[in-house]
Amino acid sequence: MTRSLLALTTAAFVTVLTEALPAGVLPGMSAGLGVGEAAAGQAVTVYALGTALTAIPLSAATAAWPRKRLLLAGVGGFAVANTVTALSSAYPLTMVARFVAGVAAGVVWALLAGYARRLAPPERQGRAIAVVMAGIPLALSLGIPAGTFLGGLFGWRSAFGAMSAIAVVLLGWIAVGVPDQPGQAGGRVPVRRTLTVPGVLPVLAVTLVFVLAHTVLYTYVAAFLGHAGMGDAVDVVLLVFGVASMAGIWVVGTRIDRALPTLTVLSTILVAVAATILATAAGSPVLVYAAVALWGLGWGGVPTLLQTAAGNAGGDAADNAQAMLVTLWNAAMAAGGVAGGVLLDAAGPAAFPWTLLVLLVPVLAVVLGARRHGFPVVS
Repeated sequence: MTRSLLALTTAAFVTVLTEALPAGVLPGMSAGLGVGEAAAGQAVTVYALGTALTAIPLSAATAAWPRKRLLLAGVGGFAVANTVTALSSAYPLTMVARFVAGVAAGVVWALLAGYARRLAPPERQGRAIAVVMAGIPLALSLGIPAGTFLGGLFGWRSAFGAMSAIAVVLLGWIAVGVPDQPGQAGGRVPVRRTLTVPGVLPVLAVTLVFVLAHTVLYTYVAAFLGHAGMGDAVDVVLLVFGVASMAGIWVVGTRIDRALPTLTVLSTILVAVAATILATAAGSPVLVYAAVALWGLGWGGVPTLLQTAAGNAGGDAADNAQAMLVTLWNAAMAAGGVAGGVLLDAAGPAAFPWTLLVLLVPVLAVVLGARRHGFPVVS
């Protein structure tokens, strides 16, 4: 089981790294495609759109497919899209490739948590999801710096070429080392029926608002650190966040199968405490680092907690619930980037942690109010 879960962890790593890599090689990518950095940055936006627009319909259309075939198709999509990106010198073709990569991400994200659950016994399903979700902070804390370094040495195209090579190796790993799992018996469950399953709506609501709150600050963390007089420490701050996120995933993985609602509440509170410190003590570098560590510790396990909650609540419609979560997650990321930009112009970077804190109030209220369905207490 461990090797199979690590293959899924690598799939999560590839998904996040493919999404975020343009940010690390943006100047070179801009020059190579002959466009401005703002236009090159739309590679991330187009990717997110590909995921948000296709995750639900593709999940419904492929509900009866064997899970391994679907996972191979998604990872194969990454291999093709990253290869085209590495070779393309035409901006429109590159954007098409990025959209295809986003579609592949929608397939993979909607699949990973459910696949991990099926590979583990019932009492260890949450831990299995935590192992797979460790690919997220690994990509952000290690993958992006490594891709940026590689791009600096050999050009930005080499970074995408390396991503293609990883995807090809992963295809062989999955084909040989991951057992197949059946699709849903009888085909797809209607999306509308999924929304009527008790507990699904609270989990989706928490996903939307929590991710929005986090993204508002995370997207513009460099601007906030500049406001705090730490503009030259962005890389160190993000490293602290990534390491703390890994610790958060470890903590969640050891307890999630017995204490999902408690962990969700604690994660929300930790991020709220971090926001409070950042809002009131941004002038102290020591307190900023402490706050970022608390933020990472609280946020690191959130993808695992929400994916597990969606799968538990969805029941027979778990794959649909996961697809909806993926769609809302990406929509919240896009909205957070836009809202953060508006907030930056209107109120300045000091408003980011206060906004995060305010948005966490309804998150906490919904989690506490959904203790029967959505985030139930296990006796």
